[in-house]
Amino acid sequence: MKSIAVLLTVFNRKENTLNCLHHLLEQNLPRGYILDVYLVNDGCTDGTPDAVKEQFPDVHIIEGNGNLFWNRGMHLAWQTAAEVTDYDFYLWLNDDTILFPNAMTTLLESSAEKQHNSIIVGTTSAIKNTEHITYGGRRLKKGLLHPNKEIQSCDYFNGNIVLIPQSVYQKVGTNDPMFKHALGDFDYGLRARKMGVQSFIAPGILGHCNEHECLSTWCNPDKSFKQRWKVFRSPLGQNPEEYFLYEKRHNGLLMACFHYLTNHLRVICPWLWKLKN
Repeated sequence: MKSIAVLLTVFNRKENTLNCLHHLLEQNLPRGYILDVYLVNDGCTDGTPDAVKEQFPDVHIIEGNGNLFWNRGMHLAWQTAAEVTDYDFYLWLNDDTILFPNAMTTLLESSAEKQHNSIIVGTTSAIKNTEHITYGGRRLKKGLLHPNKEIQSCDYFNGNIVLIPQSVYQKVGTNDPMFKHALGDFDYGLRARKMGVQSFIAPGILGHCNEHECLSTWCNPDKSFKQRWKVFRSPLGQNPEEYFLYEKRHNGLLMACFHYLTNHLRVICPWLWKLKN
């Protein structure tokens, strides 16, 4: 029997979370596979944990401290699952992602094609527009990949649907808790790449997930400087210290310094970028 630990972090999106779990646990799994779900409750106040316990009593709920955010919550879920047993696979799943019925089968078949030695990424589209790709695998300087009927290589990825075999976990480890919310998924793919671990997107679209707003508050000229600065310094914004470390790790010190300065300038004078575009 092959085991898969599904990792989620949730915060006050009860309906999304329940919908996500429903579609996950209704998957057409290949024979011989089982799912265990590890869900980090990072300070929900909307009744999400109680609703999950009632509707999905087999889900392992891990209590966060309310200040983990996505990446550190996923790290806690992963650590917890890995301490329980040596799972054959770990699946990252965002709670606003709706898996299609055969998503897990496609991921596992793609993994088998690569001898279970690579990261397999699922692509999502907008709920009301399946032609619009929202999250998935990416190539450097080219952005999001559009899936076709074949497995395609990618350089890094969004963390919405990501299957990581045990062999990759043994080599790369978990996502880096240095990052609170964002960047942890991009960083994991790029670190894996440097270690010789390849990443691929599975064929076709595997689920729905609407894109988050395109223009973040921290660089939105329609917001006040106080609003921009607060978000800029928060884990949900373009946290400059975390972004600097990410850039230094993957693009070098010079690029990290350049973007550290330009991002601060963009907070102060966001209209300059609006005029530029």
